[in-house]
Amino acid sequence: MTNVFQDFEQRITNVLQALPDVVESGADVSRLTVEPPRDLSHGDLATNAAMILAKPMKTNPRALAATIAAELEKDADVASVEIAGPGFINLRLVDGFWSRELTRVLTEGRRYGADATGNGKKVNVEYVSANPTGPMHVGHCRGAVVGDAMANLLEFAGYDVVREYYTNDAGGQIDVLARSAFLRYREALGQDIGKIPEGLYPGEYLKPLGQSLVDAHGDALLTMDESDMLAIVRPAAIDAMMDLIRADLAALGVHHDVFFSERSLHAGGEQGSAISKAVNRLTDMGLVYTGTLPPPKGTAPEDWEDREQLLFRSTDVGDDMDRALQKSSGDYTYFAADVGYFQDKFDRGFEEMVFVLGADHGGYVKRMEALGKAISEDTAKVTIRLCQLVKLFRDGEPVTMSKRSGNFITLREVVDEVGRDAVRFMMLYRKNDAPLDFDFAKVKEQSRDNPIFYVQYAHARCHSVLRQAARDMPNLDISADALRAAKTELLLDDGEDGLMRKLAEYPRVIDAAARSQEPHRLSFYLYDLAALLHGQWNKGRDDVTLRFIHQENPELTLARLGLVTAVSEIIASGLAIIGADAPQEMR
Repeated sequence: MTNVFQDFEQRITNVLQALPDVVESGADVSRLTVEPPRDLSHGDLATNAAMILAKPMKTNPRALAATIAAELEKDADVASVEIAGPGFINLRLVDGFWSRELTRVLTEGRRYGADATGNGKKVNVEYVSANPTGPMHVGHCRGAVVGDAMANLLEFAGYDVVREYYTNDAGGQIDVLARSAFLRYREALGQDIGKIPEGLYPGEYLKPLGQSLVDAHGDALLTMDESDMLAIVRPAAIDAMMDLIRADLAALGVHHDVFFSERSLHAGGEQGSAISKAVNRLTDMGLVYTGTLPPPKGTAPEDWEDREQLLFRSTDVGDDMDRALQKSSGDYTYFAADVGYFQDKFDRGFEEMVFVLGADHGGYVKRMEALGKAISEDTAKVTIRLCQLVKLFRDGEPVTMSKRSGNFITLREVVDEVGRDAVRFMMLYRKNDAPLDFDFAKVKEQSRDNPIFYVQYAHARCHSVLRQAARDMPNLDISADALRAAKTELLLDDGEDGLMRKLAEYPRVIDAAARSQEPHRLSFYLYDLAALLHGQWNKGRDDVTLRFIHQENPELTLARLGLVTAVSEIIASGLAIIGADAPQEMR
């Protein structure tokens, strides 16, 4: 479904391609844009057509704009065309254009703006992917929300999306977890474990795991060799922690389609594992060699060793240094596991792989992009989105650590205090790579300064108006069919016009947010739409002629109720993508 702005981009492209001078110059029109003007007094739409074509055509942009304007004035939907500044073109559309688009919103409802971008492209979005060593903490929260909302957004825009969680269950931290769990197992048996030793996980969340090991094994683990004990405790600890993580994520409204185990990449032995097969494939491509790495500048990565070793020739595919594939022990490096994992994703048919990571993973970007390029032979796209830190405050004061976790604030504590909707919306109220301050007091305020309240209240206010109309005008048919047939051309007030224009921007916002993979754009849009709705409602308090309900004018009332319904549908659609509820009542 094409949106208004894409439609006019195509119309203007058609005009340009029909101009002999444009055709002869071979100028590229792909950078042409159509967007709302910054100042609505300048018109309905603005285009940069003349500005981008003037230089390759070696002509004056205003002169070219005049030529383009003369052709655009022939369009039946264009009332007038004006040239502004150095050559921008502003279009005014005919009366009734935006009201016709409002009818389209009412017809398509919450699917308005859907399915226009992705064309079924297979996308894997991996997010959270925390080590299974404890409950989710607030540091995971932002990536979880950004990744989940991004997946929702891409799916709404027509992509075939798989939501994935990579479980780091094969590293040394799992042995630390198992030993920590064994300590709680001893405690559950009544032993005095004293102070938790340095290097083990101190959180009380391991106590239930210790008790479950007692329930399953009695005191038998106490007399086992450590290797035998770890073989039992490791998988039990991983399963318990993943259950805890899934429950934490569910409280946030986050659900993954796939939980991928790093251990599965190592299965099959040295020659038969997914890692070895993927490394062998890179070897066959001439991208693996035996050599040495130069000493790194600054802090050395954990996989750097001053020796001859097996290396991935990642500088051939865009990285800034080659990467080690094997440790001196002969074991594969973490990066080698990434090789196997990328190969697995590519074999599953994904055309794009998105990774939502914490800001501390900035050093991974180039190597991951290079790896994706090598494995797919530059046919699949790899996108990394880094999420900056979230700082917690209460009335402006930093929040102290959690007692339950031992050294961090848990995600569940934040959700339990302010609610899922507030957490999700606020995590998307800044771009993912910008730092975010989260104040518990502010996100519980019922005011314009609390974005989630302001947006949800707009949705509830819409439904309040509809309930009032049903109560005050019981003989007026306000069914969906009646609203779609309403005379929306009766909506002549500037505020009503502004709302209709804003509604028509929704598909453009969806398209832009999906292409850029920036779900925060949707939060900003919803806040602006809510502000227009509240503003129009307030105007009706001062001027009775602008109220949504006029008992003496059923046709105008029906048109305004159609506008209110359209606003509620788009807010509900956007909130669903963000992962928040759209309440019909708020008290």
